[in-house]
Amino acid sequence: MNETNGRAYEMIRQEELKGIRSRGCLLRHKKSGARVLLIENDDDNKVFSIGFRTPPKDSTGVPHIMEHSVLCGSKNFPAKDPFVELVKGSLNTFLNAMTYPDKTVYPVASCNDKDFQNLMHVYMDAVLYPNIYQHEEIFRQEGWSYKLDSPEGELQYNGVVYNEMKGAFSSPESVLDRVILNTLFPDTSYANESGGDPEYIPDLTYEQFLDFHRKYYHPSNSYIYLYGNMDMDEKLEWLDREYLCHFDKIEVDSEIRFQEPFGKMVERELPYSIASDESESDNTYLSYNKVIGTSLDRELYLAFQILDYALLSAPGAPLKKALTEAGIGKDIMGSYDNGVYQPIFSVISKNANAEQKEAFVEKIEEVLKEIVENGMDKKALEAGINYHEFRYREADFGSYPKGLMYGLQMLDSWLYDDEKPFIHIEALDTFSFLKKQIGTGYYEDLIRRYLLENPHGAIVVVKPEKGRTARMDRELAEKLEAYKNGLSEKERQELVDRTEALEAYQSAEDRPEDLEKIPVLKREDISRKIAPIFNEERTVAGIPMIFHEIETNGIGYLDLLFDMSGVPEELLPYVGILQAVLGVIDTTHYEYGELFNEINVHTGGIGTSLELYPDVTKVKEKEFKATFEIKAKALYEKLSVAFDMMGEILTESKLEDEKRLLEILQMLKSRLLMRFQSAGHTTAVLRSLAYTSPSARLKDLTSGIEFYRVVARITEHFEEEKEDLIRKLKSLAVRLFRAEGMMISYTASREGLDGLEDFVDSMKRRLFTDSVEEAVCILHCEKKNEGFKTASKVQYVARSGNFIDGGAQYSGALQILKVILSYEYLWQNIRVKGGAYGCMSNFNRIGEGYFVSYRDPNLKRTMEIYEGITDYLKNFTVSERDMTKYIIGTISNIDQPMTPSAKGDRSMNLYMNHVSPEMIQRERSEILEADQEDIRALAPVVKALLAADQICVIGSEEKIETDKDMFDVLTSF
Repeated sequence: MNETNGRAYEMIRQEELKGIRSRGCLLRHKKSGARVLLIENDDDNKVFSIGFRTPPKDSTGVPHIMEHSVLCGSKNFPAKDPFVELVKGSLNTFLNAMTYPDKTVYPVASCNDKDFQNLMHVYMDAVLYPNIYQHEEIFRQEGWSYKLDSPEGELQYNGVVYNEMKGAFSSPESVLDRVILNTLFPDTSYANESGGDPEYIPDLTYEQFLDFHRKYYHPSNSYIYLYGNMDMDEKLEWLDREYLCHFDKIEVDSEIRFQEPFGKMVERELPYSIASDESESDNTYLSYNKVIGTSLDRELYLAFQILDYALLSAPGAPLKKALTEAGIGKDIMGSYDNGVYQPIFSVISKNANAEQKEAFVEKIEEVLKEIVENGMDKKALEAGINYHEFRYREADFGSYPKGLMYGLQMLDSWLYDDEKPFIHIEALDTFSFLKKQIGTGYYEDLIRRYLLENPHGAIVVVKPEKGRTARMDRELAEKLEAYKNGLSEKERQELVDRTEALEAYQSAEDRPEDLEKIPVLKREDISRKIAPIFNEERTVAGIPMIFHEIETNGIGYLDLLFDMSGVPEELLPYVGILQAVLGVIDTTHYEYGELFNEINVHTGGIGTSLELYPDVTKVKEKEFKATFEIKAKALYEKLSVAFDMMGEILTESKLEDEKRLLEILQMLKSRLLMRFQSAGHTTAVLRSLAYTSPSARLKDLTSGIEFYRVVARITEHFEEEKEDLIRKLKSLAVRLFRAEGMMISYTASREGLDGLEDFVDSMKRRLFTDSVEEAVCILHCEKKNEGFKTASKVQYVARSGNFIDGGAQYSGALQILKVILSYEYLWQNIRVKGGAYGCMSNFNRIGEGYFVSYRDPNLKRTMEIYEGITDYLKNFTVSERDMTKYIIGTISNIDQPMTPSAKGDRSMNLYMNHVSPEMIQRERSEILEADQEDIRALAPVVKALLAADQICVIGSEEKIETDKDMFDVLTSF
């Protein structure tokens, strides 16, 4: 820290963080009281975040509404939506904001120095000087407001957070999570819903909203985090000069209070909505929840992650197995939530019945007592520790920058103790300690103290109630009607005027000078080079292999691909079932729980998936390759174990185990339904594309709605179906897992090739050689235009089609259109004005495109907005600055940093799809050189997509019934 910063900041602690190869510095800004944490290393994907402790006093959702609202313009960046302007025109690798039960966090990340500084500037300005004080419309748009279009019209509530939480409260899993937290901590801020309960959101006043910002959004209550390879002194000077020096330290009472433990466990029961044609039988959630110390206990924090794996999460774990075998629910889940001050261990039984509550509790406690008396399974503990330690060392968080994930984890302790940000991120010593405790009675003692003898717990039951959504909607409509009837003519007109004023505010163009204050890079700042492709064709033991030579820190990422082209259409759902079964069913040499532990003791995990690779050189023929894949990751010295375990799964699985098959099918049915309800947008898009696309049809048959229907049918008629199921699964294994249909994708450094020939040869000898009948997969597509009725209060509205079928062509400019629509036309009309939580669009090289909304209060109106895109494009007018912004936002989506495994996956995808480097280079040039005319020229693409008239909607049964003339088929899952 230089001399200038030494005057502005006090150094509290420095630490070498060996586990994440970084140096940590904890500072306090002297004048403002801001807490500052620096994590210095050589990672070019830099992260900045500012967070605040924001304990809610009620369930009006003020922390969540504030999170949305501060990003809607600020003192130095007065445009209405700087957040969206940044999404459109920044090279960010992460840009978002998150509301938690006790904190609100604003993180950004970028590999570009100039861009990173811009993002920091906009975010600091947003949180400390937002325009919420000047524009009440921001609160009304993002939070809630009355909507009345005419004095005689229907009065409604609208608002982005209001509609988002209506969607969240339509999910029983979300309701359960919230109620568990609220029930266990009745005397603290956790008793309230920080996201907002739709019933209480309209109680929040504008003045209360502003008071919340005045109180909590002060540097004295802030947690500032900088991570990566940058000049930390320069950043500290900038923070002090531009922002922190303008604030004096104040006392902010934002302490997260400790809930005194209960004297005895409590019970709580509440309802959730199901659709009118759903059964109330086997549809209750039972949950057993205990509070586990505090998150400031370094060993406990990690030990219960290990216990969660060993007791509950792993297939065959004793609690999961005992409850499943006792028939107490069909899907046993659970969690250990250590992201709150007092962590929670939960056991959840889904698809159970309320009258099983006592048996549920008894079975859990009986199993735990038995484990305490007889000892934990040592292999399960070893596997749990290795599983978590492998992930800690690998630090692969998919598309999320690791610096972001480290920062969030540090808040698990830093938020509750100013001097303890590092205790969980520096975990190698904790892992070492936990390994030494196996066999000492340590884990058994934790179970006894925190689960069996701990009275601070709750049994929470969430029961289904038919017609609840319709009743609540009716009651709300009556309440609003009564309110409106109690108003004078003048007051009604005032509501109409306010509605019009909000819409005028939303429709008003930003002043060019305001938009120009948001910094934008130049096209010259963007590299014209494409990301490297790592594909080397090899043959190993007679099997074709694509080798991706990448430095992986000693880990081999292995993928065996088996050709599915010989599977007839009627058997495809059974391939989906086979994929779900393998790895979680007994094999010749292992019970399924032992198999999972054996894998996780020695490797980073093994999993299966079904993949689709459309051939971009044969678009008109709609050719594609479908594969059944088994993937493993392991240190090079453990690759032989990985191959052995993969062979065991593929060729030795006991597919005739009726009892286990039924358990897996019941869980699969439950998880599919959960996915449809929480990610209804992707489900609706896939279903609508499947009306005409053979590849989407195959995906729908193996993982979508059509697959769910087959799983549901077999599950409900298992006795009649089981013999046929077993026969088909066995025949599919023989048909699929053969050397002649196999290829390998392998990501590693050159030294990772040692011994591979022998491993592959050994695997080849294990595969099936029985003769099979040749078959050709012919897929039958049928347009249906369906409305799927659920108990949700919001919709997922999808419209799709194939524009190449309609005579249009693909170009790189379509990637820019995706940004323009998702953050301009659709964003303004569906999210800002329509109140939906989200909206997306996409266009791919094989001609498939779609528009979809997420947690949308509307249906018909949204479809009309889609119809308007063609005219919008014909008249598209844009300044050079804005065009550059869209291009930068597009390149940002393409140029995301990748982990070694992601680089290998990308390379293999390009190889399988026959995408050449020249194609990628041409697309990049089309993006970088695009202008207004290139976007206008895309109108025929959208016209062709819309002309296909493929729609699918998942949502409220009342809303779908109201607009039923839009659909050919009204149905449910």
